[in-house]
Amino acid sequence: MSFLSSRHSALTLARQSQRYQELVFRFIHRAPLVLHEETQQKTHSDSECDNGDVSFDSVFASNHIPTSLFQRVFLSIGSAGISITDPSRGDMIATLGETTGSCALQMMLQTMENDEEGRKILSERPRLTSKTINLSKLKSMPEGTLGRAYSNFLTVNNVSPDSRATTQFVDDVELAYVMQRYREMHDLIHTILQMRTNMLGEVTVKWVEAIQTKLPMCVGGALFGSIRLSKKQRQKYISEYLPWAIRTGWESKFLLNLYFEKRWDQTLEELQKEMNIVPLEIEKGTYVK
Repeated sequence: MSFLSSRHSALTLARQSQRYQELVFRFIHRAPLVLHEETQQKTHSDSECDNGDVSFDSVFASNHIPTSLFQRVFLSIGSAGISITDPSRGDMIATLGETTGSCALQMMLQTMENDEEGRKILSERPRLTSKTINLSKLKSMPEGTLGRAYSNFLTVNNVSPDSRATTQFVDDVELAYVMQRYREMHDLIHTILQMRTNMLGEVTVKWVEAIQTKLPMCVGGALFGSIRLSKKQRQKYISEYLPWAIRTGWESKFLLNLYFEKRWDQTLEELQKEMNIVPLEIEKGTYVK
């Protein structure tokens, strides 16, 4: 009976979460209702303009949903609740990041504006998707280069550059681009830090991102993500991964100022030295075949 009761409670909670998500999106009068199954299948390519234009300005114009302060608060509470009850809901985590990240995005934008390479990124607004990256070329680059390491990471972990949600609830186009850039370079951060995509690796990367970006979503993920670690992982996390992540987050240069697309042929080791990153020795190279 206890098993059946627990199963019934879990199903009830899932249904309540789904209904609450629908309520949140219906509240935004201009937002179409997107069901969970459809959202899970949605990629960057689905969000791009019908004419094939992948420029961020075009994508922003076709996906932006204006919101009032009250609507943002409502979305924040709703997406936070769903994210806690169902951490697999990437769409809700993305929404939470957008509705709570205004101050952090302003800081990130200013940091990029104060850097020559960062200013160039803001001016040109490059995208990191399969339509803008020559993945075949990266795969054929010499071992040890950033391009080859990124290609290896995508292959080994079976991930795609197109898996990141499109920014919707950030009203300023510059801040929206900063959020989009942060999302699209997440796998490159894993590559540079040489950190796997298991729960331990994700929490560790989230600490580095939280310290650098100050995004509340990242701070929450860093603080509470360790709850989901196994006992063995938690021991490693406390003794080795967490101290390394905090040190790396504070001591390394701002990662959003890296124009990756112009650095594919740079060696990973050289880039790490430039950014003042010393990989965690027990993780170094573990995801690269």
